Amino acid sequence: MIYTRLGRTALKVSRLCLGTMNFGPETNEADSHAIMDRALEHGINFFDTANVYGWKKGEGVTEQIIGRWFALGGGRREKTVIATKVYGDMGDWPNEGRLSALHIRRACEGSLRRMKTDYIDLYQMHHIWRDAPWEEVWQAMEQLVREGKVIYVGSSNFAGWHIAQANEAARARHFMGLVSEQSLYNLTARMVELEVLPACENYGVGVIPWSPLAGGLLGGVLGGAGGSRRLREPAQKRLEKLRPQFEAWEKLCADLGERPADVALAWLLHQRAVTAPIIGPRTIEQLDQSLRALEIRLSEQTLKKLDEIWPGPGGQAPEAYAW
Repeated sequence: MIYTRLGRTALKVSRLCLGTMNFGPETNEADSHAIMDRALEHGINFFDTANVYGWKKGEGVTEQIIGRWFALGGGRREKTVIATKVYGDMGDWPNEGRLSALHIRRACEGSLRRMKTDYIDLYQMHHIWRDAPWEEVWQAMEQLVREGKVIYVGSSNFAGWHIAQANEAARARHFMGLVSEQSLYNLTARMVELEVLPACENYGVGVIPWSPLAGGLLGGVLGGAGGSRRLREPAQKRLEKLRPQFEAWEKLCADLGERPADVALAWLLHQRAVTAPIIGPRTIEQLDQSLRALEIRLSEQTLKKLDEIWPGPGGQAPEAYAW
């Protein structure tokens, strides 16, 4: 396994992050435990979850599965850098969601309880909430850090200016602030290259791309090396709209002799500021296959071809749209 620092921190994490969103709804508990065990065998030490995963309001199904896995012992908790999130609704009453200081504290305690641990390595705000002043958010996070319940704080789905605003507010309080940002980023969705990635680079914030395979569309949907896939209606419509690009994409992967999913992950690993794409295997076999991406080295010629097939926004702002 290859390890890198999480943003500007000294924390070492694997270059692939194990996403757990399928644990519970798609993958049963026994198989989820087996996947996490195999991840540690491969040296993957970075796991991502959220208090809303499992999609039963207030239950934290996926966190509970992880907690029972930690409780099996064998150094599982100590070997794992666990990242979870706060923001989503955990109940129907006021203050049971979003980023008030009250909810941040309650949500943290709930995640700790469900995961059977006394600290969270990376506590991520799942989304921006403009109603919460940064003084309130950082006061709550600082208290959790002082109590040893949270080690690092990250964000998810933030705009570039949110990252700047958050970290400047933290700096004024002599607090470390955001060390990571979890963003939608893949070959078909490169909007973050405009302002999010430059902001992250400037502030030393590690980027953790979610949906690196565009919901499976980059996994070989037309057949060939990746095998044909059944798609839900929205994805099927997108495939038909962009069919010439997907045909060119899969042909390029076939010419490289690589699975499309592996090339898509490898491309992300070639991008500056990216710490670790999130992989969401439903089976051990899918997890095992993902490691090939760490071995692929894309040439400048191949990277140029990928830019031609999947053009980004034209670089970072403002040059992407101004002189």
